[in-house]
Amino acid sequence: MSKVMKQKGFTLIEIAIVLVIIGLLLGGVLKGQELINTARVRALNNTVDGITAAWFSFQDRYRAFPGDYTQATVNLPNNAGLIVDGDGNGRVGITGANTDSPAERANVWVQLQAAGYITGNFDADVANVATAPEYGCSVETCPDNGFGAGMNLTFGNQIRGGAAAQDEHELITGRGIPVEVIAELDRKVDDGEPETGAMQLGAGGVGWVAAESDNCQRNNAGVSVYELQAPSSNCAAVFRNF
Repeated sequence: MSKVMKQKGFTLIEIAIVLVIIGLLLGGVLKGQELINTARVRALNNTVDGITAAWFSFQDRYRAFPGDYTQATVNLPNNAGLIVDGDGNGRVGITGANTDSPAERANVWVQLQAAGYITGNFDADVANVATAPEYGCSVETCPDNGFGAGMNLTFGNQIRGGAAAQDEHELITGRGIPVEVIAELDRKVDDGEPETGAMQLGAGGVGWVAAESDNCQRNNAGVSVYELQAPSSNCAAVFRNF
């Protein structure tokens, strides 16, 4: 006698259980990504806050900007022979016709380290900050932004929306930062807009050109917003609270 084979399918309950499990897995992945992103934002924020505090503490103690300090070789430990005196004009690495020696930009970090305000083992290599709008400073010369590039502190106008702005001391975060991290940090510490406020997207320079900056923002009904629909993993920001 031939046997009639019965085909067994999934019941509605079994399908529902599978869908619930898939939903839990996706939720866990998304939550994990959110936690990672939050940690990266917090780490970058802490780095910026630490540099800001060091910058102002140095001024309060020595009445000069780090890097521009004229008595650095006299008053700061100089065991490695890396520290050089600045010219005392109140600007670190000004851009334009009267450009200061790039040694001031390299010595910002060496002098802050020697004064005990930051930690590191910076090499004062002028070649890594030879041009003021430098987005790819080596982490041996500049503080690590957490994404493989060094931060650069200089006198200039690198903010994305700063065509008519006056030159000021700016902290350039360095390239390689995901746009979602930049956007979240901006919402946390400033106005959340890429072309306004004290924190903005960088305009682009050596090591990270303007076209790469363009990829980090888009026009939304006449307003510039961070590009989160097609997110770039290579963005950089500029802080002007120095």
